[in-house]
Amino acid sequence: MRSTIRALVAAAIVAVAAAPAGAQGPARLAVPYTEFTLANGLHVILHRDASVPIVTVNVWYHVGSGSEKPGRTGFAHLFEHLMFEGSKNVPEGSFDTWLEGAGANNNGSTTVDRTNYYIDGPSSALDLMLFLESDRMGYLLDTMTPARVDGQRDVVKNERRQSYENRPYGMAELELDAMLFPPGHPYSWSTIGSMEDLTAASHEDVQEFFRTYYAPNNASLVIGGDIDPVKTRAMVEKWFNEIPRGKPVMPVAPPAAMLTGVTKKSMTDRVQLPRLYLGWLTPGTYRPGDAALDVVSSLLAGGKNSRLYKRLVYDLQIAQDVSAYQQSQALGSVFMVVVTARPGKDLGEIRTIVDEEIDRLAGAPPEAREMERVRNQIEASFLRRAERVGGMYGKADLMNAYYTATGTPDYFEEDMARYRALDPADISSAVGTFLPRDRRVELTVMPEAKK
Repeated sequence: MRSTIRALVAAAIVAVAAAPAGAQGPARLAVPYTEFTLANGLHVILHRDASVPIVTVNVWYHVGSGSEKPGRTGFAHLFEHLMFEGSKNVPEGSFDTWLEGAGANNNGSTTVDRTNYYIDGPSSALDLMLFLESDRMGYLLDTMTPARVDGQRDVVKNERRQSYENRPYGMAELELDAMLFPPGHPYSWSTIGSMEDLTAASHEDVQEFFRTYYAPNNASLVIGGDIDPVKTRAMVEKWFNEIPRGKPVMPVAPPAAMLTGVTKKSMTDRVQLPRLYLGWLTPGTYRPGDAALDVVSSLLAGGKNSRLYKRLVYDLQIAQDVSAYQQSQALGSVFMVVVTARPGKDLGEIRTIVDEEIDRLAGAPPEAREMERVRNQIEASFLRRAERVGGMYGKADLMNAYYTATGTPDYFEEDMARYRALDPADISSAVGTFLPRDRRVELTVMPEAKK
């Protein structure tokens, strides 16, 4: 299975470096690229993939909600909206209209660590894509009036209502951030920000945020697909060279985050079924233990054959569903187990069984067949992300993520090697080290009493 996956990778998504004569083992996965940095600090990565006549322009601004300050949260996500509202040479509404006319599409997203924007379209539209991307990087403030800020502020507030306040279990996600991280830590508030902070943000606050973080020296640009690297570099220089460099961005210096005991909380919501959340603070992205905990999450709840799913949902039939995940983040990650009870079932019993399965995994390494199943799941997921060049989580976006975290856009082989190198004993060790029963948060959500 694994050799088949590697063959598919070689054929479909990457160029494979040839192994020296007589060398043993599989060839190293390699994604060819060229990179350069403009005088204003914009780092550019070019990757040619001529399998289909499309291109993608993927920009990462190295700012997320983790760069915000208490009392001024939600700015990073607010800018994700403002960046589509027009700039000096792009009238309001024209950004999407012009791209649609060229057969292209675009989107963006915000996390605690970064904000990204991408445009996918035919190769013939590359010059238009780069013009639009450069104009909002360099000249957004020219047209960002208080009225435009107010309009998008209202849109974000409505999104908060839809995604959190009026969504079943939505407020639990906001509560967990505050339970896991201490006050003042940039991960202790949600990416969408609070209603109070969104209301209090002035036009000047928003402008200052843009000038600080949306400068070319705080961004990286990946252009992938059916491109001519020489001509593409000339286009980049034409559209981006004149944008001035911003001031250096100081790195985030958060307060220490650690759990010294068990923090419990219960809340009610307009839901039908009780739900249990168990959360731990775990190692940050690419740090020792991060990959092992990805495997742990799959062993516990990755599919119908996983340990918690089989026991809680199938055997005992006391849970409606169960999930587990390692939410990898730069300043420190979070490991979560989430279980929704069946009607009339007790969350205390469910918590006991979750603890039993975690203790069992810490006390005895997983079987070889379990490890192989999880490795196959991880490699298949990896392939699905990397088989296309564009999109929110495509190959270009991965290259931007790798460059931001490691300085190396072609980190594909090293990324997968983290998982291939794990043995069963590493998994048990990670569970025992990072998922202790006496240092975690426990949140329960109960249905509101019926009127």
